[in-house]
Amino acid sequence: MKRILLYALGTCGLLSAGIQQSAAQLMKEKNEFTRADSLRGYLTPLRTCYDIQYYHLDVKVDIDNKYISGSNLFRFKATTDFNRLQFDLFANLKVNKVIYKGKELSFTREHNAVFVEFPTAIRKGTQDEFTVFYEGHPTEAVKAPWDGGFDWKKDSKGKPWVATACQGMGASVWWPNKDHQSDEVDSMLISIAVPKEVMNVSNGRLVKVEKMKDGYTKYHWKVSNPINNYNVAINIGDYVHFKEKYKGEKGPLDVDYYILRENDTAEKKAHLQKNANQTLEAFEHWFGPYPFYEDGYKLVETYHTGMEHQSAIAYGNHYQNGYRGGDASGTGWGHKWDFIVVHESGHEWFGNNITSADLADMWIHESFTNYSEGLFIDYFYGKEASQAYAHGIRTGIQNDSPIQGPYHVNKEGSGDMYPKGGVMLNMIRTMIDNDEKWRNILRGLNSRFYHQQVDYNDIVNYVNQQSGLDLLKVFEQYVQHTAIPTLEIKQDPSGRVLGRWISEVKGFHMPIHIGVKGQKRELIQLDQRFRPIKIAGLTKDNIDIDTFNYYVGVLVE
Repeated sequence: MKRILLYALGTCGLLSAGIQQSAAQLMKEKNEFTRADSLRGYLTPLRTCYDIQYYHLDVKVDIDNKYISGSNLFRFKATTDFNRLQFDLFANLKVNKVIYKGKELSFTREHNAVFVEFPTAIRKGTQDEFTVFYEGHPTEAVKAPWDGGFDWKKDSKGKPWVATACQGMGASVWWPNKDHQSDEVDSMLISIAVPKEVMNVSNGRLVKVEKMKDGYTKYHWKVSNPINNYNVAINIGDYVHFKEKYKGEKGPLDVDYYILRENDTAEKKAHLQKNANQTLEAFEHWFGPYPFYEDGYKLVETYHTGMEHQSAIAYGNHYQNGYRGGDASGTGWGHKWDFIVVHESGHEWFGNNITSADLADMWIHESFTNYSEGLFIDYFYGKEASQAYAHGIRTGIQNDSPIQGPYHVNKEGSGDMYPKGGVMLNMIRTMIDNDEKWRNILRGLNSRFYHQQVDYNDIVNYVNQQSGLDLLKVFEQYVQHTAIPTLEIKQDPSGRVLGRWISEVKGFHMPIHIGVKGQKRELIQLDQRFRPIKIAGLTKDNIDIDTFNYYVGVLVE
């Protein structure tokens, strides 16, 4: 019997190889985790005992010496009785003192964790605060934003051009905080002092500019909405500011742009404005109102390519369409818009509004935001263009390990969370086969989990319930496993065409569109047992499987 293995994907190994690879990867990761990983990733009682409500980060940046010094005020509510807690700060930065009610507290350090002792128990429900004073040479990012720390650069005129980026590595790489995504501060004041020839742009709204006696200027930025730690950003440069109002779903939205003085041209301004306005229009349609009207929306030019810093998106795509001029889909659709504006803005909804409580679920941020690129295309160029884009980005999928990482060790999953996650969501939309329902699900996610932290179950259960389809096994396969399922087709002696799924997920089942070539396809429910595909006139030779929108392997006997 001749067996033909067809692929509906860009790069993928055999199913059995994928299972072995997944198991080997998990074993490798299990053995690599350290005490430092657990201190950062695990929510021990020393971290859950207090709920952060407000930070005041007050930092001076000595650019010539690549040195920072300052303080951070922690205002919190006690969730239980305690007299000891943990906050986080990388070990290369010195904690000078911790002040509580005017007195210094004793503290110890282990790896990047700091343990503070209080003289008396702080009772559950108490509102309280302490301040950490610190200084040092922060970690320098080698290749921001892919690694974390300070990006020290100069513009073409020789003026300082500095930015922070710390997703994954964590905000404690440069400032003291409870460095875990599960506890977003409710509001924040960011006060950054910089040399007088440049300015600092951070998240939220500029509320005060203060001239310092030492020749520095301090910029005070107020964040009124909840914000996760890695989004807190410093952007220092010789910036030119211009602004406009966007007529959004919730009314006028302040849109601000901070670009280098050397790029202050009508053409470059128009490029940013066009892309920002189109992005807001498309995403408010698909996802609901921009989540941070109170803090505004702004693009801030950086040397590094880009980052989704809430209400202060880092932009470094050189005023061009595509991603650094390229199109990962190979379809041409990616050349019609500025990738960094679209992708990083998409994170305002998925990543900043809806934030994963553990880094393991960063796939929620990146899968939905990768998919937002296709929805931007859909809004302006149509559904077929969007589907072509989703199909095209498959070439970037490696299927090297699951897109969900292990919990409690500050570890994200495979980089496949971008293209594979986006392809999965396009596939789910195809299964639902009702675009208005799909749009309502996306908007519903942003409404139901508005300014909240979520996990795998929150997202999966919501989509499952609202879709009317049983998608639990679909998510399990594509998020928690390495390989993709294979659809096996055969024809029995009576002429019936049978189909089943091959998958390592126990009880796996998934609908897929199948038809006779040249005719309309039907949504067929299949599981791991061979079942007849009841379509009139169907044979294994004329079967037409939607492998354009479904990311699966196909095996025809």
